[in-house]
Amino acid sequence: MSNGALLNAAEEAGFDLLLSTDKNIQYQQNLKGRRIAVVILGNSQRPAVHRYMDRVIAAVNAATPGSYAEVDIPYE
Repeated sequence: MSNGALLNAAEEAGFDLLLSTDKNIQYQQNLKGRRIAVVILGNSQRPAVHRYMDRVIAAVNAATPGSYAEVDIPYE
């Protein structure tokens, strides 16, 4: 599913937030006017994400409709 179709389907299904690792989504999609928030993880490796879960939770809690945020998760 393309990013645009995925965002549309998620909004239609009532999702409030999309969590992804696709850093290009902000350049490929116009997020203005969207009901869904987008949070991008800077690293997709599970152990690294677990070490920085506090950052992920903070970004998710701060998300508002149509917002975009990237969570810095260093590669170690």
